Amino acid sequence: MAFVVRAYPLIRPDADLQKFVSVLSGANRANTDLFYKEYGVTHESAYVQETPHGRLLIVVTILKDDLEAAPRYQAADQKFHAWFKEQVFFLTGVDPNVTPLGPTTTEVFSWADASDQETRAVS
Repeated sequence: MAFVVRAYPLIRPDADLQKFVSVLSGANRANTDLFYKEYGVTHESAYVQETPHGRLLIVVTILKDDLEAAPRYQAADQKFHAWFKEQVFFLTGVDPNVTPLGPTTTEVFSWADASDQETRAVS
C-alpha cells in the first residue's frame, strides 16, 4: 500500500471547493466510488490549512500501487475522470495531466505505534 500526501495551493474560494466536494459525495457518489476503485484507492481525505503564505489543500490518499495507477490516471480521458482532473486544475492550478500525483512530496518523518502495527498484522 502506498501513502500519498500532497499539498496544493488553493487558489479558488471555499465555495468552489465545496461545490466540488458536494458533487463527489452527493449525486455522483457512484461515479466517485468507481473512479477511486479503478485506481486502487482505499482512502482519500482532504484538508484545508491556512498558512501565512496562503491556503493549502492537503490531500491524503492510500492506494494499492501509486506507480502503477499514476500513469493510468494521467492518461485517463473518460468523462468523470476528465471532469475530476479539470476541477483539481481549476481549484489549485496543478495539472494532473502533467503531475498525476500532485506536487512532489518527500516524507521526512514517520512514526507508528509498534503495538498498533502488531495488532494490525495479527488481524
